[in-house]
Amino acid sequence: MADYQGKKVVIIGLGLTGLSCVNFFLARGVTPRVMDTRVAPPGLDKLPPEVDRWLGDLNDEWLLGSDLIVASPGIALANPALRAAADAGVEIVGDVELFCREAQAPIVAITGSNGKSTVTTLVGEMAKAAGINVGVGGNIGVPALMLLEQHCELYVLELSSFQLETTSSLHAAAATILNVTEDHMDRYPLGLQQYRAAKLRIYENARVCVVNADDALTMPVRGADERCVSFGVDVGDYHLNRQQGDIWLRVKGEKVLNVKEMVLGGQHNYTNALAALALADAVGLPRASSLKALTTFTGLAHRFQLVHERNGVRWINDSKATNVGSTEAALNGLQVEGTLHLLLGGDGKSADFSPLGRYLQGDKVRLYCFGRDGAQLAELRPDVATRTGTMDEAMKLIAARVAPGDMVLLSPACASLDQFKNFEQRGDCFARLAKELG
Repeated sequence: MADYQGKKVVIIGLGLTGLSCVNFFLARGVTPRVMDTRVAPPGLDKLPPEVDRWLGDLNDEWLLGSDLIVASPGIALANPALRAAADAGVEIVGDVELFCREAQAPIVAITGSNGKSTVTTLVGEMAKAAGINVGVGGNIGVPALMLLEQHCELYVLELSSFQLETTSSLHAAAATILNVTEDHMDRYPLGLQQYRAAKLRIYENARVCVVNADDALTMPVRGADERCVSFGVDVGDYHLNRQQGDIWLRVKGEKVLNVKEMVLGGQHNYTNALAALALADAVGLPRASSLKALTTFTGLAHRFQLVHERNGVRWINDSKATNVGSTEAALNGLQVEGTLHLLLGGDGKSADFSPLGRYLQGDKVRLYCFGRDGAQLAELRPDVATRTGTMDEAMKLIAARVAPGDMVLLSPACASLDQFKNFEQRGDCFARLAKELG
């Protein structure tokens, strides 16, 4: 455990995570200072009066005069003010680094461009099914530092590439990179390898590395080593086995569960289940309780979630697909009896949309492209694309065109912030319109 006595600490970014950092230091007898580039950040009303605050921009003087900066994942280390502080010898960490220095129980650490929230929640459910006191959080739900307030026998953390950039004391009992596809390219100007390098930090000092046999970018830098366990669609220690129309989860040659017993559907969710099972096995959770959790887990909101079904038409909310890889995962192996009406659009974060093209062939696909990058998305297949300003307009057009057997899928391949507060609001809006129009 680190000693922060007498340290001048500056926290950048408020909100729930920033407040958890403030409370962490106050509990240790250190009064930090807080700054936020927003004039009225969330959580401002809960900030204790003795904590100095600076709002609207960054205070270079505070940063340069500090011993320790705890930076929000939302601010890039390349920010000139942070670079100046780093050059002056100021230590810069994130909340996850503070957590890792204190945690006394094993940690399962999960990152990836897609599927990490599902896998994190699933491993948490497997631990609960085994009767273990588990703390689940990080980039999902509860900030990591708040997990220290309860007694836990195991921690399961979802970690973003941004969080990993400022974390160096993670010694995970089991760690995974589920997949690496283009995302946040506006934050990683050097491209995919720079983004991957941030994710690879999760394997440093990990006891077991769970890698994706179908994605070479998830391998450690020097390739697979004795720490590695693999999962994949057709290959890997944990893979899918197809027999007489059935699909089984198979572990090292042994069939362990028929996917018919799972509530979750779709090939991407079956591989998520394999990854979760590999992580659970790696930390010694009983296989029987892990498999039981797989049969009861219903999935997370906004992640390929069936929100309405009527007159043979299924309306699926996959609003969490905020990047190209996530939409690819939704489309890969998708079975639709009739026509697929696919909603794409929002802020593409400078991504290349062309990998989607291969999934949009044939005459049973219609595209509805909206928002900031709608025109660019419509170019994927101009012959079947309809361009609208908003998702609402697209939904009204779709409602007039659907027939039994069709699927309406919101899997936008883009962030939502050009027109919505977040992907949850976008998904809620889709679900409401599906019920009203469908």
